Amino acid sequence: MSTSNTNRPPEPEPLDLSEKGLRAGQPISLDRRLFMKFTAFGGCRDAQPAARALEEAGIAGVLYLDANDPQGIGVMVPSEHPEYFVTKLRDALGQAPFTKYLHKPEFDMLGRSYSIGYEPDLEDTLLVRPKQRLLSPDFEWAVWYPLQRAKKFQTLPADHQRRILAEHGTLAKRYGAGGHVVDVRLACHGLDKNDNDFIIGLLGRKLHPLSAIVQEMRKTEQTSQYLDSLGPFFVGNVLWRSAA
Repeated sequence: MSTSNTNRPPEPEPLDLSEKGLRAGQPISLDRRLFMKFTAFGGCRDAQPAARALEEAGIAGVLYLDANDPQGIGVMVPSEHPEYFVTKLRDALGQAPFTKYLHKPEFDMLGRSYSIGYEPDLEDTLLVRPKQRLLSPDFEWAVWYPLQRAKKFQTLPADHQRRILAEHGTLAKRYGAGGHVVDVRLACHGLDKNDNDFIIGLLGRKLHPLSAIVQEMRKTEQTSQYLDSLGPFFVGNVLWRSAA
């Protein structure tokens, strides 16, 4: 006697985890993204040996002097392959002079580039632009921080969410048009020990505009009503960067 299969639930469709975009009205996708990892240290009186060590190890990234700690430094490293962080970067940071410094875990950040769904050039959005901005010699100052969005944001209607996000988009365009600030936005869902949702990097020639845009963001609906936490903020000035 045969058993009927008519009551079996249908097999789930294969997951498509690629990033989505839109070009000439047609959907596009790309299953690639850039990961970025930030690590901070204290107890570093002379940062030049750290810069030389990164250079000699062939690490791609930036070394910042911490504006709020006279013996602090921060390292931001991008890679399309997260294995890079637990192999080459781990080896570099596990040797002198970094072993003499004090690791500051409160500043640990790990995130990935992402698309919103309407970008016409996904390779530029996900891979080229974030790394290009990080390594650009035009931007000497940086503010990096994580944020945790309030869970109730996800219960808002989609059009309301879009209006809230568009408010921040308008700010970014205003500051970007004048060459004051460019941003790097990363998602860190599940990659952060404090359950943060995003990592934001604000980069510019001068420090004041980076502070000014944060001040303006305080007035937006998202920051004032739909964020659970913001920071800690790492404020750094570039000492060393690898070649673009």
